[in-house]
Amino acid sequence: MDRSTNTLAASAAALAHGGDLDQTLATLLGAAAGATGAAMGAAFLEDPDRPGLQLTASLGMSAEADRSFEAAVNDEGHPVAVAARELTASFGTTNASAEGKQLVDALLPLVVRHDGVDLGVGVLTFAWPAPHALDEADRAILQAIADLAAVAVDRARLGSLAAERSEWFERMAHTDPLTGLANTRTLGRVLELELARATRQGGEVSVALIDVDGLTGINEASGHEAGDDVLRAVATVLAESVRLVDTVARYGGDEFVLIAPGAAGMTVAQRVLDGVASLAEQHGRRISVSVGMARFPTDGASSEELLASASAALLAARGEGPGRLAAAPLKAG
Repeated sequence: MDRSTNTLAASAAALAHGGDLDQTLATLLGAAAGATGAAMGAAFLEDPDRPGLQLTASLGMSAEADRSFEAAVNDEGHPVAVAARELTASFGTTNASAEGKQLVDALLPLVVRHDGVDLGVGVLTFAWPAPHALDEADRAILQAIADLAAVAVDRARLGSLAAERSEWFERMAHTDPLTGLANTRTLGRVLELELARATRQGGEVSVALIDVDGLTGINEASGHEAGDDVLRAVATVLAESVRLVDTVARYGGDEFVLIAPGAAGMTVAQRVLDGVASLAEQHGRRISVSVGMARFPTDGASSEELLASASAALLAARGEGPGRLAAAPLKAG
């Protein structure tokens, strides 16, 4: 096979089998250099979350030269920045300086097309140790490498987007969209797991049912958006008050549930009560919660029994006035 065929075969293999984008780009730079005699090369990518061009892979340059080159490229008038912006390839524009700080003998934008629109995702740039005339075969090889690099970048980003979307859907399946806390589906699963663990280990689990006092009145007086603000504020206190081993979930319109493994449930619930009481006024009102606490195995042997006991305790707490905490009464033996 001739050099073009060998180079493209190696490049296609790097794209097909390379998992890491940085390594794939480094392999493509090496393939281009081997075919054209380039002494130095670099791959700059556009990062959607950061301004400017980011140096992702380089060939034949020191770490110091990498840093210097990256800083220079992020001047909007630098040839690499211009190529990224205008999506125009150029050859033989400037001889490379020492250690390739300019490195602009050949510039090849990385271009992908989505919905009929060309989008730039970066630039490949190469330099030779002396003034170098690129023939048509060299240019064809470099352009093919740039096209493969663009595909590699696009594929990596699509894969990352797919992973992020999958993670988002997974999170949405287990969280309450208003508060960001666990939803009832997650609550049921966690509670069953904690009860099973406590049964095996002979431990305790506390379940607290937490009700926002007067939320109906807030909704009626100020609207449901105001009520949502209150729920989010209470949820923030819950998330900040519990331990890492605890779980908090939204449970119905104005109620939350705390699952606290071990014997410290009452302490955690009191912390929640105090935290909500210290909140600034929401829509002209002081906010408080009422809390009913039940413990496994004393107050129930199943999820249903514990939640029923916590509900009875919550009713007792409400009977004492807003902002109160009550424990389920001991069952007669």
